[in-house]
Amino acid sequence: MSEEAGRTRAREGAAGPERPRLLVLRALGLGDLLAGVPALRALRHAYPEHEIVLAAPADLDPVAAATGAVDRLLPAAAPGRAVPAALDWTGRPPETAVDLHGNGPPSHRLLSALRPGRLLAFAHPDTPEITGPPWRPDEHERERWCRLLRFYGVPADVGDLALPRPDAPSPAPGAVVVHPGAASPARRWPADRYAAVVRALVGTGREVVVTGGPGEEELVRGVAAAGARPLAGGLPFAVLSALVAEAHAVVSGDTGIAHLAVAHATPSVTLFGPVSPALWGPPPVPRHAALWHPGPPGDPHGRRPDPRLLRITVDEVVRALAGLPEAAPGVVGAGPLRKR
Repeated sequence: MSEEAGRTRAREGAAGPERPRLLVLRALGLGDLLAGVPALRALRHAYPEHEIVLAAPADLDPVAAATGAVDRLLPAAAPGRAVPAALDWTGRPPETAVDLHGNGPPSHRLLSALRPGRLLAFAHPDTPEITGPPWRPDEHERERWCRLLRFYGVPADVGDLALPRPDAPSPAPGAVVVHPGAASPARRWPADRYAAVVRALVGTGREVVVTGGPGEEELVRGVAAAGARPLAGGLPFAVLSALVAEAHAVVSGDTGIAHLAVAHATPSVTLFGPVSPALWGPPPVPRHAALWHPGPPGDPHGRRPDPRLLRITVDEVVRALAGLPEAAPGVVGAGPLRKR
């Protein structure tokens, strides 16, 4: 049995068979889950006696555990950002089901098929039996799900998104973390520009490490050849979390590691293209810089780098990094700059 599966089994056993169950659907990626932490924490506070079950990809089990808001992860995934065809739910129906996946109707129908006692979801004309609030396409992701819960009488704080300091040691404390990868080409700034940022940082004496997702080892090595240390693509979450928590700063596109930097209060520079930072960006505080050239919305899942993303220059990124404040003492992510 894997370590993650063992934690899931332990949480499930500790929950006990008689606890009322609350099922949350958010079968998406790392950044999506981290953006949903305020809503998950709100549900934990509002339903303290319930076993909270999160339907999400199996590899996010350690992330769900780190939130402190989830008792058990129910593996669920589909290609892209689609709604899973079915959920491997057993036993009695959930007392409450919460759709944090989308605005329906497929996600509504998936949860309704389990016959929950109550379903919390946004309204959709194709599922008129759900009398939730209206969907707003121009709303920030964290606020969206908090607003949904408030509609149903559940207080939710959009700022409740911090993760605890990881137990694992960082493989590069005090380094600048450069993460050139992203799930789709539309959100990948060119590798040669990331390499230029690495050279600029190394030229000032900063230690730089390069990370990537699963299958991005070649990209990581290519960017790191500019003078950084490459770390394996697809680091285990405990290691990645520790790396980000103890980093001097994180540079990436609009992807999961940017949300992890926010969760650990680590200074960051995030490069946005097809999607405005007003929808997915970090909180408006000085330690996070969101670079974006305004324009019509693009396709975040497109097969080519978005034109707005390509307007961001190497000099802009380097200047943004130089302008970041040091993390406050005692805050996760704080620490002196490490020289090479």
